[in-house]
Amino acid sequence: MAANVFPFRDARAAPDPVLEAGPEAHGPLPVPLVLDNGSFQARAGWACPGPDPGPEPRLQFRAVCARGRGGARGGAGPQVGNALGSLEPLRWMLRSPFDRNVPVNLELQELLLDYSFQHLGVSSQGCVDHPIVLTEAVCNPLYSRQMMSELLFECYGIPKVAYGIDSLFSFYHNKPKNLISSGLIISSGYQCTHILPILDGRLDAKNCKRINLGGSQAAGYLQRLLQLKYPGHLAAITLSRMEEILHEHSYVAEDYVAELQKWRCPDYYENNVHKMQLPFSSKLLGSTLSSEEKQERRQQQLRRLQELNARRREEKLQLDQERLDRLLCVQELLEDGQMDQFHKALIELNMDSPEELQSYIQKLSSAVEQAKQKILQAEVTLEVDVVDSKPETPDLEQLEPTLEDVESINDFEPLFSEETPEVEKPVATVQPVFNLAAYHQLFVGTERIRAPEIIFQPSLIGEEQAGVAETLQYILDRYSKDVQDMLVQNVFLTGGNMMYPGMKGRIEKELLEMRPFQSSFKVQLASNPVLDAWYGARDWALDHLDDDEVWITRKEYEEKGGEYLKEHCASNIYVPIRLPKQASRFSDAQAPGKGSGASGGGAGEQA
Repeated sequence: MAANVFPFRDARAAPDPVLEAGPEAHGPLPVPLVLDNGSFQARAGWACPGPDPGPEPRLQFRAVCARGRGGARGGAGPQVGNALGSLEPLRWMLRSPFDRNVPVNLELQELLLDYSFQHLGVSSQGCVDHPIVLTEAVCNPLYSRQMMSELLFECYGIPKVAYGIDSLFSFYHNKPKNLISSGLIISSGYQCTHILPILDGRLDAKNCKRINLGGSQAAGYLQRLLQLKYPGHLAAITLSRMEEILHEHSYVAEDYVAELQKWRCPDYYENNVHKMQLPFSSKLLGSTLSSEEKQERRQQQLRRLQELNARRREEKLQLDQERLDRLLCVQELLEDGQMDQFHKALIELNMDSPEELQSYIQKLSSAVEQAKQKILQAEVTLEVDVVDSKPETPDLEQLEPTLEDVESINDFEPLFSEETPEVEKPVATVQPVFNLAAYHQLFVGTERIRAPEIIFQPSLIGEEQAGVAETLQYILDRYSKDVQDMLVQNVFLTGGNMMYPGMKGRIEKELLEMRPFQSSFKVQLASNPVLDAWYGARDWALDHLDDDEVWITRKEYEEKGGEYLKEHCASNIYVPIRLPKQASRFSDAQAPGKGSGASGGGAGEQA
């Protein structure tokens, strides 16, 4: 492989095996199930108590579904996650339960949960007898939590559930144990980027901010850039390949403008450009087919056309013969003197007189005879073509000397006499002029930094939003100087979109520009920005296994509603629904009458 040339892996997801729950899931107490319900990838596994809590999540799959059509090759059932294999052939059929990072389509969410329970070996026929720790969005809408609780308690019959924010679980996993800490979390995922201030171990929800940009928008922007740059490879520049470029070849520039200036240097460009090799076929049909093969192909096409015409003639002859037989039967009714049946048959045939019937019979008879003659003649010519197919080849062979005669005019000029032997070998002349492999290469240069830059400069894709640095400054300005100094001592980066090389240095540079002179700050990247949310949820479940103050039971769900939430160190803030009091308005409007007063009291009781 040449320098800086990288092939696309086009990795296909392997179907997940159906695992068994194992002895660790059947202890004296039900073992919690930990589900990191992300908009890009779902992760599921057990929180097993003991010295060894288990490896990474047993199940990781893309949070997408594809409903098959009845009679389609893939069957009529829906396919979920890794069962889809490659996503590109099914891109138009993919559906996600998420709008941004909030689950809104609970039918598709049920498919994801079914897939998780089935492949973890959990029997969900009667009910799921395990507590569940589930991640949710920051400031999750009450309606979304209500529908999720209804799905878990009513459909799966779980004993209890606990909700938490994925980035807070990651923060919980990376901080020292038993330490109540404050900090500033910058979490960037597939659809959104959040900046969350943490004060004394609890989320300050009033000052949280969200930027509606993430890895999905970066992949779409990179796809548009490369499709504009290489319009000849539109179909080959897929979203899956763009995500591969983002994950493996992109980086964040510490100084975006200065980095663009470096790319203007030809030597820097040549040393740092990544050439992505698209798959291609090295076979050129025009140069590899010989004249004999071309002649054979023509003869095959001719035979196919002749067979197709013969089949059509036979079908038309059969239809005409059937119609002729029917008309002859009607004529026999006239000859036998059955006039009533004859007139009925004429009306069905939409004819007026016996003369018209006779003319139709004559036309059909002649058409049938002509069709029979054509079929016999076609069979004879087909046999002649198959037995003696050489008369066409001399004609084709005679064309070649004429072309050589035209090219032999160059013999009159000594300058062109040396080039005539090269005409006989077109492959040798094409090879150095046109490199097919180089034609199928994507030169990814400044695009490596332009796509990740959108979370710092949303205006690159036309979004009227503030970037990460401006939002960070806005949040810090809402606190006093002492609180600001405390927050910037623990700036925590998590989420899959924070894994670009250079991201930590870029955040440090932005903080250096916005903080006062000689002030200190500390930026920490999560040990595993993608999986730390699941690890943190697992650790939290093990630490609070017997704490009833953080779990929502089925009884509490029935009493207080699906939107009910018990707060803890990694949860959202619970804001109960406050319905407006309408009883006073009804009673004031309906006070004059006795009947209206009674109805007003009933309305007040109902409200």
